Amino acid sequence: MSIIGIDARLYGTKHGGIGRYTAELIKNIEVKDKANQYFIFLAKDNFNEYQPQNPNFKKVSADFKVYGIFEQLLYPFLLYRYNLNLMHFTHFNAPILYRKKSIITIHDLIISHYPSSRATTLSPWVYKIKLAGYHFLVKAVAKQAKKIIAVSQYTKSDIIKFLKVSGEKIAVIYEGVDLPNADSANVEFMSELGITGDYLMYVGSAYPHKNLEKLIEAFDLLAKDFTNLQLVLIGKNNFFYNRLKEFAAERVAPETLARIVFAGYQSDENVAQLYKSATLYVFPSLIEGFGLPPLEAQTFGLPVISSNKSCLPEILGDSALYFDPENVLDMTEKIILGLKDEELRNDLVKRGFENVKRYSWEKMVKEILELYKT
Repeated sequence: MSIIGIDARLYGTKHGGIGRYTAELIKNIEVKDKANQYFIFLAKDNFNEYQPQNPNFKKVSADFKVYGIFEQLLYPFLLYRYNLNLMHFTHFNAPILYRKKSIITIHDLIISHYPSSRATTLSPWVYKIKLAGYHFLVKAVAKQAKKIIAVSQYTKSDIIKFLKVSGEKIAVIYEGVDLPNADSANVEFMSELGITGDYLMYVGSAYPHKNLEKLIEAFDLLAKDFTNLQLVLIGKNNFFYNRLKEFAAERVAPETLARIVFAGYQSDENVAQLYKSATLYVFPSLIEGFGLPPLEAQTFGLPVISSNKSCLPEILGDSALYFDPENVLDMTEKIILGLKDEELRNDLVKRGFENVKRYSWEKMVKEILELYKT
């Protein structure tokens, strides 16, 4: 029997894609691996959210702030106490003082592409210090790890390019896709949000690389011809969404602004209902490591209109209608095509259902467990 640790301090959907990845990883390992002992290291805010279903899984409090100094200085000594044969860090923020066998999952290297101060609430000089720390840390942990899991071929190529790691050290293991049944949602919440008819949908953060300003500009261009259409943006209200609201208020006509719904954070059940009821899913991102939301949309039969950048053609294949995300006119034209062409929408729905068959959390965990064995 081996003793394996999993860093789950970012466990849960409130931590975005990494949180969902971590939760699904643990849930599926619990089902598949009855032989090994696991210690799941959790933060204070998600300690009660995870409840082990397998007697070989034990929770450990590891309340060290992500990207904080104590994560680097104190967390390693907690890990050493458990005499682990292998530690899996589900994000690149591994403590460099931990020198035993480890695997890290690198979801993306977006900061290496867009090291912009617009992507932080820190002052410019503090951000420069943290940026230097990021570059040092991610290179150090990549060098230290026995294996690196990349969630796409695109991410693997970035790891090789930016971190100077041999491709032989990197295993590409795709994420899965799954959402709760939309039937469990109370549809009244949609009218409470102000959703009254057909709508374009986006789920995710409002960081600069998500390119939502151009999506709003595209919606402004097409709104005059589609007078009953709305744009629904789902994501936790924070500094970046507030900044996006200010942008929309300054750049968009008042009558168009009234048709943009900033829905804030929504439960999985509510998001599922929104996917189920939308007209199109639009994903304008400049860069992604995997791109889970458009796959989620496809599981509900929602046609996807997507950016043609980074990993998205790899993950979506021929199941999406692509646009250049830096060209507002191209984005607008592709959205209009998706709205007007019913035959195209039906084709995208069929292709989407076929595409999502390539991805499952069960398949991901099977491949990760094989990696653990090595």
